[in-house]
Amino acid sequence: MALFLDGQRLKYDRAFTHDGIQYPANWLRLTTLAEKEAIGITEVADEPSAVYDQKFYWGPNNPKDHTKLKTLWVSQTKDTAGKLLAETDWYVVRKAEASIDIPDDVATRRAEIRTFCNTKETAINATADTDALADYIRSSDYTSWETPEEPAE
Repeated sequence: MALFLDGQRLKYDRAFTHDGIQYPANWLRLTTLAEKEAIGITEVADEPSAVYDQKFYWGPNNPKDHTKLKTLWVSQTKDTAGKLLAETDWYVVRKAEASIDIPDDVATRRAEIRTFCNTKETAINATADTDALADYIRSSDYTSWETPEEPAE
């Protein structure tokens, strides 16, 4: 709450003068609302701060650079895909070193991950502005990697 007297905003812990009377710095903290109102002080609710997503905006209605954000989100998408693929990379190494086939469910899942990544990258690059990018990144189309049950070893 902001306090005003004669159109001027009062600050807590600061002395002020009104009608020739000097009020000490702690007066606003020690008095009741009724005492404040008696000398003409009014309380005005502070306006709520605008809410914005700091991943995409510098402030309310102040979007970050769309091109840079697209580059960042494509990179993060590839990183996520890489981490998901890393879980089954040993199958690929085993195939290369010992000619042991990769189980079908593992090969299928790895292909799905690459497809999901490519689809997400295409969608990110297709966004026209920061608002559209933010909407896409928050959507289940982006957040879902449709993880199935663990593959058999």
